[in-house]
Amino acid sequence: MNGWCWPEVQRPGEPTALAAGRGKQAEMTSMEVAHDFIHVLITWTTYGTWLPGDSRGWRRRLGGEQISQPLLERWCQARLRGEAVLLEEHDRATVHQACHEHCSFRGWSLLAINARTNHVHVVIATNYKPQVARDQLKANCTRMLRLQQTPLNVPRTWTRGGDCEILDGNESVEAAIQYVREGQSVRPAASL
Repeated sequence: MNGWCWPEVQRPGEPTALAAGRGKQAEMTSMEVAHDFIHVLITWTTYGTWLPGDSRGWRRRLGGEQISQPLLERWCQARLRGEAVLLEEHDRATVHQACHEHCSFRGWSLLAINARTNHVHVVIATNYKPQVARDQLKANCTRMLRLQQTPLNVPRTWTRGGDCEILDGNESVEAAIQYVREGQSVRPAASL
């Protein structure tokens, strides 16, 4: 995309041409980059707003969707290391801007974004592994939230990780875009 092409020879663990000349901190290795563009629905939540055991349902790492577990939710609530974070309107606008800028910088296509008070959804076409793209978006959003005119200065902005769903085919991509833009109360048909 944008006239950029993969290096002819690249060994696992070597910096990619994308990172060349941008310093050690910006280096991406071939282990972190997917060589083809993929479409991904990425969702992450603000800190303390969607805990394990939540009555709305929740996802266990490597265990998938889980039912409500009130005792677990109360246990997690008691162990929070700070206040729950809710994004105000200006914070959500900053998240939109941060995602647009980061996708543009990386050469990714941002197909849809919806920053809510307690979570963010994006649909992107990326050549990075989904978890790496998610983590970069979250980090860039945090940086810009702390630099905005009314900074969001909290110890933790987001929960750890987030959900990355690889979208297979145009129907899945369109369903995810529609879900992000219009249907926050219904999961996309592709994941049902």
